[in-house]
Amino acid sequence: MLKTKPLIEQHFHGCFGVNFNTATADEIIMLSEKLYKLGIGGIFPTLMTDEISNIQCQISSIKTAAKKQTSKMARILGVHLEGIFLNSKKKGIHDDSLFLMPTVENYKKIEDEIIKIVTLAPELDLGLADYLRNKGVKVQAGHCVGGDLSKVDGVTHLFNAMGEIHHRDTQTALEALISDDLYTEIIADGVHLSDDILKLIFKMKPLEKLILVSDSLPISKSDLTEMIFGGKEIYYNGETATSKDGTLAGSTKLLSDVIKILGEKGFFSPVLVDNVYNYHSLTTEKFIEIDDKYNVSEVK
Repeated sequence: MLKTKPLIEQHFHGCFGVNFNTATADEIIMLSEKLYKLGIGGIFPTLMTDEISNIQCQISSIKTAAKKQTSKMARILGVHLEGIFLNSKKKGIHDDSLFLMPTVENYKKIEDEIIKIVTLAPELDLGLADYLRNKGVKVQAGHCVGGDLSKVDGVTHLFNAMGEIHHRDTQTALEALISDDLYTEIIADGVHLSDDILKLIFKMKPLEKLILVSDSLPISKSDLTEMIFGGKEIYYNGETATSKDGTLAGSTKLLSDVIKILGEKGFFSPVLVDNVYNYHSLTTEKFIEIDDKYNVSEVK
């Protein structure tokens, strides 16, 4: 059995040139082998906004890859659906022409048991959040402006692509900071959040409610300096990856890199590694249950 908990990427679009919105099952297998060697033991492949038909196709590829995994690969723990139910006001690099209203009817167009996390704009929700939570799917507020987070389990990449702090209004970031029960993703890659904002987050939020995520792009850990992601041209200058208009497209670091960065700044605590386990009720035994489901061997 594993003697220490592996890192888990719960918001992760790919790396080594592999993009979960386009990857084949074999490419996902290759990626999971490389991640395992970097200390990453579990992943939630994250799908961004796309055509419904392609989301369906990629869910199928991820499930096929999951069935072929061995004990020397980062486990596929479920899909994180970040796209299609977002607010155009905070679209980031997502293609808002493909956005759908967060309804149960629209979700059923791509519904699958492997989807474990859905990011949506709660201010637009028309019953989907309740439906998902009743199914045991984690609901996260992201790419949104709404301040009512009463029907979500967590918040997607705090401060990035969301309603910020205003002294006469309640928007997403403020509510996420003051709500002690909400799990909150942070991208602590040295780019997405300043050191002062990190200090504020660590002062305001219970440490056990913070989830470190990379939001890693396929361009990470590759020789690429340009790529198409979400239908847009993305440019990497060695530190940041942005669209042509300068919009951050995601991170160029992995979770292992993020932890190193936090350690160098004196912000890291081992509690931060445990939090994602607590959020998803994962244990080492849970990895074995997932192995049984996909007919692969026990973690050694």
